[in-house]
Amino acid sequence: MIVANQLKALERVGAVVEYLQMTTKNAYCTTRNEIVTTATTERYYVIFSKFYSLKRFLRIQKNDRKFIYHQSLWFYIIKILSCFSQSIYRDITLEKHWKALIYRSVCDYFFEAQKRAYTPEDVPVVISTPNHYLISIYRKALFFVAVVNTEVPPLLVIEFLHRVVDIFIGYFDDCNDTIIKENLVTIYELLDEMLDNGYPLATESNILQELIKPPNFFRNLANTVTGKSNVSETLPMGQLSNIPWRRSGVRYTNNEAYFDVVEEIDAIVDKSGNAIFAEIQGYVDCCIKLSGMPDLTMAFSNPRLFDDVSFHPCVRFKRWEHNMSTVWLVCFIIQTDRVLSFVPPDGQFRLMSFHIGSQSLVTLPINLRHSFTFKNTQGGKLDLTVSPKHNIGKMLEDVSVTVVMPKFVVNCNLVPTQGKYTFDTVTKVLLWEIGKVEYTRLPNLQGTVTVQPCATSTDGSPTINVHFLINQLTVSGIKVNRVDMYGEKYKPFKGVKYITKAGRFQVRI
Repeated sequence: MIVANQLKALERVGAVVEYLQMTTKNAYCTTRNEIVTTATTERYYVIFSKFYSLKRFLRIQKNDRKFIYHQSLWFYIIKILSCFSQSIYRDITLEKHWKALIYRSVCDYFFEAQKRAYTPEDVPVVISTPNHYLISIYRKALFFVAVVNTEVPPLLVIEFLHRVVDIFIGYFDDCNDTIIKENLVTIYELLDEMLDNGYPLATESNILQELIKPPNFFRNLANTVTGKSNVSETLPMGQLSNIPWRRSGVRYTNNEAYFDVVEEIDAIVDKSGNAIFAEIQGYVDCCIKLSGMPDLTMAFSNPRLFDDVSFHPCVRFKRWEHNMSTVWLVCFIIQTDRVLSFVPPDGQFRLMSFHIGSQSLVTLPINLRHSFTFKNTQGGKLDLTVSPKHNIGKMLEDVSVTVVMPKFVVNCNLVPTQGKYTFDTVTKVLLWEIGKVEYTRLPNLQGTVTVQPCATSTDGSPTINVHFLINQLTVSGIKVNRVDMYGEKYKPFKGVKYITKAGRFQVRI
């Protein structure tokens, strides 16, 4: 039983309490044929924990003033039984179980789906098996697969898997097969803290770094000599505070705050070079090294371009919504811009993600001229030329072109004017790595293509995927107007960097 005075205690440790009202109406007929109606009002309290590992509906009774609570379905649907990490070559590098042992044979269903997929990104995110559901993500050339035995909201498990990978990168600076094998002990300790009996518990990087110290040479050497472990014996103070994402007692000699505004362009370009589809998926990544407990605000130049946004839990969402208000003063209208207000975590984190779906706002910064012709007996010819749009004013960097050839293509004999190319005769994928593209010299790739004798033009056509990167440019025009800090007396150094790069940028021939 939970008594009423525990509500304030729950709020102090980070729970969010929502108050709901429900009225029950009853009617009955008396012996005198009179209709009597009664109405009782009961107050409900819905409590959400900070780590979304518990949701309980609490009902207060008017007589004894006590709470009767029932565990809702949400408490069970986020239960993760096992987690596997495997490479694209079907090698399982990590295996962790929280409940009963689940054999590796459950991954055979995932391997079958991987075999049918053309690329790793095309593997279905959710795979249904007779007894389990497999939910996976693909990052750093690795698949991370979670096993659940009931129907669950997939996005919740996907978000948790992404958080696991982010924690690994924060601890080991990268996440690949070699790093996982070299740090298995630390990884198992992290997974034990992040999931308690299969339920998400501690998922904030700052809390985990206080619970389990990041490995380094001197700490490992001292632990070997003294016999100690990296696991802390005391509970972090931040886990019981209203700001669990920021650890206490942070001190830096140089106080710095860096922000990266990144926009990824997803586009489909037809044969004539016109954009059939174009949108922007963007995000703001931060690296915060500030002492004490700073309170930051960030304002954008044109926040109304955002179609859809998602925030880190540190962002005060009401402040963002309330600032988008309109104030009427006599004959004038004053519109206040949206402002991000937050107490940042310490270190690297993603502050927000946004989506811009208006195609008129997306200007494609690159142009690809292409030509692919072939005859049955003489083979074919391929000609590709990459050029930047003159109106972007920035240099294209890290440019590469991937051409997925039809199955009837046997080999390629090409000559690039810049960069180098490779052709995989098994997967039929041509990769042309260019690098930087200058206005004065446009890179070109041309040559002959050997095809099967019985091939025809109806057997398929190549598909081109383009990758590029542009520094200090956002094609949507989004800019950070200012970043202000409150709560501390020192003056930090603040820097903002803009990056535009290709997401799924496809050119059809």
